Parts: sequence; C-alpha cells; structure tokens
Amino acid sequence: MNHFACLFPGQGSQSVGMGKDLYDRSPLAREIFHRADEALGFAVSRLCFEGPEEELRLTRNTQPALLTVSTIAYSLLGADPVMAAGHSLGEYSALVAAGVLAFEDAIRLVHKRGTYMQEAVPLGVGAMAALMGAAYEDVRRKVLEAVSGTVEIANWNSPEQIVIAGHKEAVEEAIRLIRPARHVMLPVSAPFHTSLMKPAEDRLGADLDGVAFKVPKFPVVTNVDARPVRTGEEARDALKRQVSRPVLWTASMEALREAGITLCVETGPGKVLSGLMKRISRGWPKPPALANVENWESLEKARGALSGVL
Repeated sequence: MNHFACLFPGQGSQSVGMGKDLYDRSPLAREIFHRADEALGFAVSRLCFEGPEEELRLTRNTQPALLTVSTIAYSLLGADPVMAAGHSLGEYSALVAAGVLAFEDAIRLVHKRGTYMQEAVPLGVGAMAALMGAAYEDVRRKVLEAVSGTVEIANWNSPEQIVIAGHKEAVEEAIRLIRPARHVMLPVSAPFHTSLMKPAEDRLGADLDGVAFKVPKFPVVTNVDARPVRTGEEARDALKRQVSRPVLWTASMEALREAGITLCVETGPGKVLSGLMKRISRGWPKPPALANVENWESLEKARGALSGVL
C-alpha cells in the first residue's frame, strides 16, 4: 500500500544552479521551465541556473523559481503520494502536485505573493532568524519584551528550531533576550508569516479569489491549521491566512505520523525539510524513511525508495 508523502520546500532552500541537471537530462523538465518563462514573461530558468544569487534571493524571484523546480522534481518522480505538505511557499507546490492549482496560475500567484511581501516591508528593514536550542514558551515570552519594533514567532519548525521574524532591530534585540544556543539569520528578504505581512495578505486575497481551485487528488496539510484540506475552497482559505500567520510545521508533520506515513520524499532543492523531519520524528515509534529529489542522482535513489512502499 502507498504510505509515502511528499514535502515541498520553501524559501531558504534556493541555490544558484538548481534544476539545471534535471533540465539537461529531461524533456519534461525543459517543458516546465519553458511554461514558467512564458507565464511570467521573464526567464526564471536563467535565474535558477545563473543567478546572480542576490537576484535569486529576492522574494519575488525566489518564489516562482522554487515552485518551478519543485514541480519538476515532483513530476519526474512519477507517483502520487497519499499526502503532501509544503513549507510556506511550498504549500503552493503541494497544491499544484495535488491538482488543486494549475501550474501557470500558481506561478503567477507566487510571483505576485513575493512582490506583495517585498513591498509590505522595504528591503533591509525586515529580517528572519532561526533559533536553535530555545524553548517555545521562552521564545513566546521574550519576543513580547522587545521594544525596538515588531518581532513574532514565524515558524515552529521542530522541537529544537523556532524562527522569529519582524523588524531587523527587533529580531536582533529578541535574540539577545532569548540567548539561544545558536542562531542563524536566514537568507530571505522580508519578515514572512508575521503581522507585518498583513498588507500583502489583503492584496493576495483578491488574486486568490480570481483563480480556480479544484478538489485535491490527495490531501494537503496546511501550514496555518496543521491539518489536511480536502476541498479547493479549504485550500484557498488556508493560503489567504498563511501570509501573516506562523507556519506550524512541527504539528503538520505530526499529521503525517497520524496518517501512517512510512516514507517522506522532499521534492525540490536542498534537504532542509528532511533535516527537520529527522528531528521532529526522533520520539516517534517508527520514524519515516527519507529521500529527496533535487538532481538526477537523487531522483533515481528516490524512485528506488518508492519501490518499497508502492
């Protein structure tokens, strides 16, 4: 029986050169890159392959680039999971895979989403930081003590990793107050999943209302509620609320455990979500096996892993 799930990465997983190996080896990959370029009116393929990194890192570019590479990775995998989840932007990739959103609609939406997010907070004003070794309740209390601006919990990624976001000075102040064992400033250009994104959320809502949402082929676990959606309207509503609310990734992965998932395939660049799943599932009776698809070598390994669960 099929017991595998697909995980779709979000911002921070991008890197110059992503998708090039798949493009060189697969006519389907070349077709999807061409469709992306046509839908956007600029060469997202060039950004993926050549950068520069500073341009690829801009939110309005990162989002369609990652969605394109993730869609290619999933399409080449050649099998439907029993369930899927996507981290932030990755939720759009998951919904494309599930047939809820047409690829061209999704890529135009995430380009607008990235643009709106970037315009909500000027470049250089916002920041995000991943905190390791800090207790959730301690982080929740200490961000309220910061006085130099807005700072909030943006992602609960694993029991050991919490992301905070907001005004750059407030994020830095919160880090000093929390004193985590370790912290990393994230390579993103806006403070996602905070109240500072409310203007972007309002603008994106109108665009989401203008796009068709279909019934998913398989359930997609949403970031905002950490539960599977089974209708197009549920998916639309979740995407509307997602922009200014935290990503409940730890709880979302618990939904996969409850569904009996035995293999998780990260479909897209990097292994960020695989690493988080390792930490989240440490206490589970049987942690899922992990695979990823970001180039041809990893694609073949993932196909091999699938043969054991299909």
